[in-house]
This record gives sequence, C-alpha cells and structure tokens, in this order.
Amino acid sequence: MAVLTAPHRKSPVPAPSRGGRGRGPRRTPPLVLAFVLVPLLAEALWVFWPALQGFYLSLTDWDGVSPPKFVGLDNFREMASDDVFRSSAGHTVLWLVLFGGLSALLGLATALLLQQERRGVGFYRAALFLPVVFSLVATALVWQAIYQPDGVLNQLLEAVGLGSLRHAWLADQDTALYAVIVPALWRQIGYVMVLYLAGLKGIDPALYEAAKVDGAGAWQRFRHVTLPQLRSVNAVVLSVIIIDSLRSFDVVWSLTRGGPYHSSELLSTYMYSTAFQSLRLGYGSALAVVIFVLAFGVIASYLVRAFREAD
Repeated sequence: MAVLTAPHRKSPVPAPSRGGRGRGPRRTPPLVLAFVLVPLLAEALWVFWPALQGFYLSLTDWDGVSPPKFVGLDNFREMASDDVFRSSAGHTVLWLVLFGGLSALLGLATALLLQQERRGVGFYRAALFLPVVFSLVATALVWQAIYQPDGVLNQLLEAVGLGSLRHAWLADQDTALYAVIVPALWRQIGYVMVLYLAGLKGIDPALYEAAKVDGAGAWQRFRHVTLPQLRSVNAVVLSVIIIDSLRSFDVVWSLTRGGPYHSSELLSTYMYSTAFQSLRLGYGSALAVVIFVLAFGVIASYLVRAFREAD
C-alpha cells in the first residue's frame, strides 16, 4: 500500500533588504562627520583649551612676559586678605540679586501684559526688545550723558520740582553701583520678555479654561497654571541671568571703570584690571576661576533641584 506523505513545505526565504545591503550598522556619511567634527574642533581650540590653560595659570605667578612660576594655591589664599576682592565679590552678589531678580520679574510682567494679540502690541514688544540689539558700550555712553551733572536726569528732576535730588550719580560711592545697574537692566528686560513670551505661547489654553470652570481667579491661575508650565523656561532664564550677571563688564567699565574707589567694582572688572593693567595674569586667572565656580555652582544646584521636582 502506498503511503501518502504531506508535501514538503519550504521555509520562507527572507526578503532581501533594500539596495541589497545587510542589516549591519549604517555608516555615517563623511559630510555629516565633517559638519560635526569641525565645530567641535574649533570649540576645543578656542574655548576648552584656553579654559584649561586658565585653570593652570590660576596656580602660577605670571606677568605675561616671563615664564609662569608655579605657586600652587597662593593666589586663592591671597584673596582671603584682599579687601578689593571681598568688596567686588559683595558687589557681584548684589548685582546678581538686583539685576537678576528685577530683570526676571519685570520681564515676566511685561510678557504677561503683552502676550495677548491686540492692536499695537507688536510696537510695544519691539520697543522693549530694541535695547537688546544695541551695543552695551553704546548704551553705556548714552546713559553716561544722561547721568552727567547737567544731563537729562538732573534737568528732569529740576523741572518737576525735585531739584534737591540732583546728584553726581556716577561720581558718588553710594550711588555709582545702582546707577550702573539701571542701563544693564534696561537692556536685559526685553530679552527676558521674549523668553517668557515663547513659554507663554506654549501653554495649552484648555488649562486656563478648566481653571476658570473650577472657579480659580487670576492670581490662582497664574500660581497654579502659569508658573508650573513655565518651569523649563525659568531654568533657561535663570541660567542666562546668572551668566550675564557674572560676566557683566562692558557697561560697568564704560561708565565707572569700577570706581569711584572700587565702589562699583565687580569680579569681572577686577579680573580685567588685575590681569591686563597690573599684569598679574596668574591672580587674574584665579579670579576667573572663582567666577566660573560661582556660575556653575548656582546653575547646577538649581537644575538638580528642578529635575528632582520633575521626577
């Protein structure tokens, strides 16, 4: 008797991949590698290598001409007894609080006022952002003319009956630092406003509608809807403000050069005058390291706390 057997089934043959190539790792095109590696090389050459050199020079005594002499941590020990360093560090902290805090608050306030698309709102946005495109040196020269004894500010005070408040704003140790903060703040508000405007545009309007249905008022909507949704923007604004505060140099140097009698001296201006006027580049590099540590410490601590809250 014949035995019937089931026909033999052939196993399916895998379809060849497109182009006849295997499934191995794809090679990155040389042009893409060039676009990535060339900027990294330029960044390493012009940023990272000088930064590492700065860390090394902070451990030396160098006048810029003779070979650097390694002194270890002597430059940092000298800061403990340097009165100018202590005063400039205090001024930098005060600058960070006033300049940073006011620019964040006023930038957020103007963004909230100008977020609605109304007639003429574009003009006000442009007017507030216009100082950002000006050079800080040009801005400082304009404000220097305003602060002159016969300048616009004193004449305006005289015109409104407040002549007793006429003052040599940049020549007085009690007012020089605050007078310098104003033009820097005038320039920074528009930049922070644009950052917050971008963040406000990304908030879902349904969240506000739901809050209104629940009976939330304007302040409650701002506190429980707007601020939590701006958390990522706040991180960017804080980083920008801290970096701009610690590297503020142009406007201070153009207006007062840190004077009178170091009353408006910041770490940045003290670093410059020490390194390039007193030719103490080792001590100036140590001051630059202090500025870096302050900026990195504040930003890193805030970002770590923000990430923990997000988790």
